[in-house]
Amino acid sequence: MRFKLDKQTEVRAYYMDKYATDELGEQIRRGVTFKDVFNTLDNRACVYDLLNVHDSLVRERVFEALSKIMKCEYDYIFSQWLRRTEYEHAFTMNKTNKN
Repeated sequence: MRFKLDKQTEVRAYYMDKYATDELGEQIRRGVTFKDVFNTLDNRACVYDLLNVHDSLVRERVFEALSKIMKCEYDYIFSQWLRRTEYEHAFTMNKTNKN
């Protein structure tokens, strides 16, 4: 890797450097940093929408890098993502049950 991996690293640049043969890297939204990914998880927003790629392998690779940056286990980052998914599911169920 030609640059230091930290919270200000652009996800697209990192991904395209590390996974040069994965064409989905080109679709990752420009300018998104790993700090943006963390804040998105913290705010229970959609990581797929932030990245502009709706692929689980891309998400897993980004989460793996984020866990290295944050110096935490991958499971912690993944659980942050799951909280959004659980929240979204509960919200959808409540909305459905009210109709």
